[in-house]
Amino acid sequence: MTAITTTLVVGATGATGKHVVLQLLQKKQHVTTVVRSKQRLLNSLDEIAPNASNEYASSLQIKEASLLDLSDDDLMELTSHCDATVSCLGHNISFQGIYRDPHRLVTEATKRLVNAIEANQSLEKEPKKSKFILMGTVAVPNPNGEDDTRTPGERFVQFLLRYLLPPHRDNETAAAYIHGKTDNPNLEWTVVRPTDLTDGGASKYEVFPKPIDPLLGGDRSVTRANVAQSMVDLILTQSLWDEWKFKMPTVYDDLN
Repeated sequence: MTAITTTLVVGATGATGKHVVLQLLQKKQHVTTVVRSKQRLLNSLDEIAPNASNEYASSLQIKEASLLDLSDDDLMELTSHCDATVSCLGHNISFQGIYRDPHRLVTEATKRLVNAIEANQSLEKEPKKSKFILMGTVAVPNPNGEDDTRTPGERFVQFLLRYLLPPHRDNETAAAYIHGKTDNPNLEWTVVRPTDLTDGGASKYEVFPKPIDPLLGGDRSVTRANVAQSMVDLILTQSLWDEWKFKMPTVYDDLN
């Protein structure tokens, strides 16, 4: 029998985050979210699974707020009873979302959430371990240098992404920050890097330690529901978590 956990999901109204919330609820887990619109989240859950917002209401705690507007005390309260935190934050794909503030949404949210988790742990006589899952992309290189060397053309594309698209630079900076968190044995993390995202239901997926397709022109993709499933499995399956913690796995749909 799976133990009951509580997970904080940020970016919960996003295309992947809503699947994380729903799949955790469907597995009888408790979920806490921070969203700017409660109704938008409820509607998005019902779009995937009719009546989900009513069926799982008792297990879903929703705080209406802009995450970066919350105080440090607010974030400590939000994370105080959570076993895991999942960040599916991203920038809106619009001119304003890409080029206007906050340019460092993912990075600042990651830092503040980690600080809140560690502040709570500092108050505990026996700090409990906390899992932190950050969603990135296969275009974000692993800071440990263990990804295969990209071709000159791919490195040029990464250079352009880094300096012309602030959201990509934000994803890289957030991944580098969490990758550097090695000083706290009670904070365990992983950065899940999906390949090209598509819509569709959950099915089988594959996980690899590094990208297996070229940055451009690859023939692999993964549904957002499968990315969510991979993160839910990491939270609920300890052996899987032990395999991938402190790593940056890539996720693809299973072709078999």
